[in-house]
Amino acid sequence: MIIINIKENESIDKALKRFKKKFEKTGVLKELRSRTYFEKPSIARRTTVIRAAYREKMRAEENS
Repeated sequence: MIIINIKENESIDKALKRFKKKFEKTGVLKELRSRTYFEKPSIARRTTVIRAAYREKMRAEENS
């Protein structure tokens, strides 16, 4: 359960923004979307490898 303590004289917008940030860090929504359909384990591994290669390529371009 996510608990957000609203500080004195804090606007609702700021508190809502903190809540959204905490909620996103939990990864609940990401997991829910991944469970909407079945993905074969081999395809899941392949996509993670492709994403990792892409990130590595971007880091290499950024450093050079």
